[in-house]
Amino acid sequence: MSCGTPFRNEFPLDDEGRCGLCRQGLRGFDKAYCYGEYDGPLRELIHLFKYRGMKPIGTRLAKYLPSALPTDLNIDVVVPVPLDWRKQWKRGFNQAEVLAAHVARRRGWKLTRALRRSRSVEHQASLSNTQRRLNVERAFRAKGRVDGLRVLLVDDVMTTGATARACALALKRAGAKSVTLLTLARVDRRLAAPSGKTYMGSSD
Repeated sequence: MSCGTPFRNEFPLDDEGRCGLCRQGLRGFDKAYCYGEYDGPLRELIHLFKYRGMKPIGTRLAKYLPSALPTDLNIDVVVPVPLDWRKQWKRGFNQAEVLAAHVARRRGWKLTRALRRSRSVEHQASLSNTQRRLNVERAFRAKGRVDGLRVLLVDDVMTTGATARACALALKRAGAKSVTLLTLARVDRRLAAPSGKTYMGSSD
C-alpha cells in the first residue's frame, strides 16, 4: 500500500497493506509510484538516455511520468535525486533532474534542488539490499528549505529503494512533512536472471 512493491513472499502484510520495511520505517519515503517495469524497451530507452547521452529521449520519456501519479496528489515542491558530480560532468546532465523538471512544469509545481551528495559512494550494482542501504547511509544532505513541505522525490529507476530512502530521510531530517517517490521504472525484485542469480537491474 505504501511502497508499491510487487508482493510475493512468506511475510504477511499488516491490516493496512504495509510490508515489514514500511512498518519499521525503513523505506524513508511515504509512498512510491512508477510508470513501468525496468525491462524490455523501457529499460533499453533508459540506458540510451542515461548512459549514451541521448538527452532528448529523456525528455520524451518524462512525458509519461505524470500519468503514474494520482490526479489529486498534493505536492509543494519537486526534488530530483542528485547525481555524483563526476557522473554529471561525464554525462553532461542529471537524468533525474530532466525528469523532475518536466513533472514540475506539467503539474504546476515548484522544482527545487533541495538535496546534495555529501560523499561519494561505492557502485551499487554488485551490492546486496543491506549493503546498498549502508552504502548510501548519510550520503545526502538537504541544502534547500523544505520545512513543512510535501515533497515529490524524482529518480529514473528504483531497484531496492536504498538511494530513495537515504534521500527521503535527509529531506525529513530537514523538516519535510512527507516524501513521495516517483520513478520512471522499477525493478521487479521477484524476477530471476537466466543464470539463476537475482536480477539486480540498475545501479540506483
